[in-house]
Amino acid sequence: MTESPKPSWTHAGHGPNDSVDLDSAAAAITSTPHLPAGFATIAEDADLGPAISDSLARVEEQLREAISNSDPLADATSRHLVEAGGKRIRPLLTILASHLGDPTLSEVISAAVVVELTHLATLYHDDVMDSAPYRRGAPTAHEVWGNSVAILTGDLIFARASILVSELGSRALGIQARTFERLCLGQLHETVGPREDEDRVAHYLSVIADKTGSLVAASGQLGAMFANAGDDATNVMLNYGERVGVAFQLADDVIDVTGLKVKSGKSPGTDLREGVPTLPVLLLRKAAESGDASAAEVLALVDGDLTTDESLERAVTALREHAVTAEAWAVARQWSADAIAALAPLPEGRVKAALEEFALAVVDRDV
Repeated sequence: MTESPKPSWTHAGHGPNDSVDLDSAAAAITSTPHLPAGFATIAEDADLGPAISDSLARVEEQLREAISNSDPLADATSRHLVEAGGKRIRPLLTILASHLGDPTLSEVISAAVVVELTHLATLYHDDVMDSAPYRRGAPTAHEVWGNSVAILTGDLIFARASILVSELGSRALGIQARTFERLCLGQLHETVGPREDEDRVAHYLSVIADKTGSLVAASGQLGAMFANAGDDATNVMLNYGERVGVAFQLADDVIDVTGLKVKSGKSPGTDLREGVPTLPVLLLRKAAESGDASAAEVLALVDGDLTTDESLERAVTALREHAVTAEAWAVARQWSADAIAALAPLPEGRVKAALEEFALAVVDRDV
């Protein structure tokens, strides 16, 4: 099967022949003329840039090998999301964290494949539960093959991740199991919603810490662990990754109402139309309940009929211009700042600098 061409990661001061080849992880986030600072730091480093590029290429190759199946249907359904692309944020963080130790160890690549497989498995399930018609610009698996096949494909991909992680030893297996437990609990708590006496914003932050933060945390943790970076560095990456993951998801929330078309194929207002409780809407609802008349007016649009493009555009515009969207940005940036603060115990150097700017890049992006 012909593989998708890997995009070129270019940066200022270099010609086309000097570009650093990266997979869709960087490409999905760095399509603007000026790269986010975190990724530019990696690309502009003569040693770090090519090393990260080579590792990501190996991850992509092994990822495709891991999902291949002799059964034609299972093979087609498993490849569906892999070949649609993706940011590959989690394996990228695994590899970057490995540079705190010895990044050449083969277990690092295997760990990076495990976290991406786990992420892919959850997407198949999430899309069924959310009745999402598109993922990464392509029809979702349940739209093509039906709910049952999509769910079983997610299970199959997670089984492949479990096989790989079992070969990495009991410690890795424990990390994977605890992470998957949190992923399931996050989805469960999102499905049932907050208790009557529970603050909706606090509940939401807890949900995304489980659904997104936990796996990003495991990505950094496994990268440092299998590079033999030491327990201190491994624990730092665990704490850092959780905060980066939450910041990343919160930024996605705001991007949904900023009027920007994202490369995943998700148009502005998709979350609004589907009734997904994102941070800007939760803050808006809280402001309206506190007596903010302007918030109540916008909330009426958000809670109204959004089936037409015109009504959706009105709601998106009103929410984007309300103060709660700026407030949501501030919350996302605070989680990013907290992630950077968690790196304080690490020695100064290019890897720490790249991690610091990575935390900024996952928030201050426009795709």
